[in-house]
Amino acid sequence: MTFKAEYIWIDGTEPTAKLRSKTKIITDAPAGLDALPLWGFDGSSTNQAEGNSSDCVLKPVFSCPDPIRGGDDVLVLCEVLDTDLTPHPSNTRAELAEVAERFAAQEPVFGIEQEYTFFKGSRPLGFPEGGFPAAQGGYYCGVGADEIFGRDVVEAHLENCLKAGLGISGINAEVMPGQWEFQVGPLSPLEVSDQLWVARWLLYRTAEDFEVSATLDPKPVKGDWNGAGAHTNFSTRAMREGYDAIVTACESLGEGTKPLDHVKHYGAGIDDRLTGLHETAPWNEYSYGVSDRGASVRIPWQVEKDGKGYIEDRRPNANVDPYVVTRLLVDTCCTALEKAGQV
Repeated sequence: MTFKAEYIWIDGTEPTAKLRSKTKIITDAPAGLDALPLWGFDGSSTNQAEGNSSDCVLKPVFSCPDPIRGGDDVLVLCEVLDTDLTPHPSNTRAELAEVAERFAAQEPVFGIEQEYTFFKGSRPLGFPEGGFPAAQGGYYCGVGADEIFGRDVVEAHLENCLKAGLGISGINAEVMPGQWEFQVGPLSPLEVSDQLWVARWLLYRTAEDFEVSATLDPKPVKGDWNGAGAHTNFSTRAMREGYDAIVTACESLGEGTKPLDHVKHYGAGIDDRLTGLHETAPWNEYSYGVSDRGASVRIPWQVEKDGKGYIEDRRPNANVDPYVVTRLLVDTCCTALEKAGQV
């Protein structure tokens, strides 16, 4: 049996890491994750090593069918290790794994809403040459060629994610022309993060075939246009069973230095997007409220009505590292719930 394995990893580019991948031909081996071998790459070309000691190691952590190539071929998400097989400094997954294991008994679950924007050359898809389209308003969840741009790419990406077996739960057009969203989850912290990275890779790869590019820039067009976020929905077992835990989680995110501790890791360019306008709270202020899209953290109206459910952290940028945002939310909220005896 011979198949192609597309090894995907997150590089060391700052302030926002990029995805990289390369193909390994595997012969006479089953396609299961445990059977996929370690591999290596030139870290000096990915901002992860110096040229005089450039080897880095790829360790498979998640695999799924490759919907682009089909057949027995697979996509393989990898952690980056140093040659002594310890986590590379750019490996944020390893830190999440420790926190997720520590609080596993609380059963944390996430759903992440990934916004992104298509570009054709230097212009967002749907923006006329030398000008701007009509003001935002009719594009969100719109229909019609005068308001929707890139649906063919979006549908192809959705189909690819489903063929790969990813936990995609929906898609919709967003507030700006050429801006869209897909949702991943509900899944555990490591599952949602792994699958979001693979879904991002599939987004870029699918868009290649349509000769457009996709960006996670949090403010792709300056001025009176919505930015792009990764609203992060979060709950624990206690939050899914009672409202007191919902309040405890919201309060914990606003204690002491926690608001800035989180925001500074919620994606480069956070202050460009979190201005207090365009359905955001100011980056340097913390608030929470029921059904309030101008708050840092929103409690959905249905959650208040039911007296249980989840919260939505609206602050993370589209370009946030999901391993980081899930780790911070689990650590902060689960620690608070534990101290409050609400586990």
